[in-house]
Amino acid sequence: MIDIGKYDHAHQYFTLSIQNNNLPQSAIPTHYNGIGLVYDEKGEYDKALEYYEKAIEIQIKSLPPYHPSLATMYGNIGLAYNRKGEYDKALEYYEKAIEIQIKSLPQYHPSLATTYTNIGSVYNTKSEYDKALEYYEKALEIKVKSLPQYHPSLATTYSNIGLVYHGKGEYDKALEYYEKAIEIQIKSLSQYHPSLATTYTNIGLVYHEKGEYDKALEYYEKAIEIQIKSLPQYHPSLATTYTNIGSVYNTKSEYDKALEYYEKALEIKVKSLPQYHPSLATTYTNIGLVYHEKGEYDKALEYYEKAIEIQI
Repeated sequence: MIDIGKYDHAHQYFTLSIQNNNLPQSAIPTHYNGIGLVYDEKGEYDKALEYYEKAIEIQIKSLPPYHPSLATMYGNIGLAYNRKGEYDKALEYYEKAIEIQIKSLPQYHPSLATTYTNIGSVYNTKSEYDKALEYYEKALEIKVKSLPQYHPSLATTYSNIGLVYHGKGEYDKALEYYEKAIEIQIKSLSQYHPSLATTYTNIGLVYHEKGEYDKALEYYEKAIEIQIKSLPQYHPSLATTYTNIGSVYNTKSEYDKALEYYEKALEIKVKSLPQYHPSLATTYTNIGLVYHEKGEYDKALEYYEKAIEIQI
């Protein structure tokens, strides 16, 4: 019900069930959780937290202290705080969840891997890369022991570890993990699955930062080929990849090629974003910089002025 986006219908269902007093006491937390999930999906995180806390208050009184359902609720609360950008609060609740899961679940249960991943993600966002690696590696250990060799979830964890090494500037380690991810994804996903494009992009970004521009282009082009086939015509991810390709050509001083790709990105953004979106200003600036390098100063000014109009 929630997954297909029928938020209002889902909310009505859960709310009416509680209001009509036709639920056993044990089912009420599940319905509060359901309402919380609806608000979470709608991006109304404070409302989500209000209902998650109603659920957990009942569960704390009615369940044993290390019941897995408590861990689930703490995990949901952690996710809501994470999405609000309140990372220390998110960690507080994820740690409550993991404490229960360690005591109540088998050693290599997938739910433990999920919570370790969530904790790792928060530390990565906080740029605490060594802590992020610690938790992603705990998740990886569980997944290696509990999942088939080429399960897509393993690829996700390898990608997460790659992202951390990328953030640390350890580019060869990042590539090592991205390549593990792509090997699994090629074997387990359809040929034009968007996750392949994401990993190819990540590999391209590393080569770009290493100054290996032709390798970067090779992987960006693999990404764009998949995105053209798998995404709507004006999807923002296409604009991002066109921008990445344009940036490489600009760095290589191949200015006409850079303009070709920046203009593709601009076409998508003009069609898919509000008129004064900051991302449009970025693309106008990129195009202005290319004209600047080409010595076409009037054209450069034209695009810089478009950018400044948005930024003001």
